Amino acid sequence: MISLGLYNYWIVIALMMTGLYTMISRGNLVKKLVGLNIFQTAVFFLYISMGMVEDGAVPILTEGVTRYSNPLPHVLILTAIVVGVATTALGLALVVRIKEAYDTVDEDELHRLDNDF
Repeated sequence: MISLGLYNYWIVIALMMTGLYTMISRGNLVKKLVGLNIFQTAVFFLYISMGMVEDGAVPILTEGVTRYSNPLPHVLILTAIVVGVATTALGLALVVRIKEAYDTVDEDELHRLDNDF
């Protein structure tokens, strides 16, 4: 039987596979962006899970505390969230321009139309 002791890593794997499958299997560009966002969320969960220290305290020097959590993964995730939002916004803006130029957002249709020119 599969151990569910580290359930957060199983959630990360499920989200990664869902996002990867969505990006690969779908032809719609908006659905590909949704898959990319799901994959990014899985990476965020992975970093946050790795940054947790059992019985770790906030990294502020106080008396009697010897184990501290590392704040670096959390700071990196904050930066990654900002980059992810910017990437999504740019991707959606490109999808809008592609829709205006080609009147479709389907990848196969775009390849067909691009080869006709």
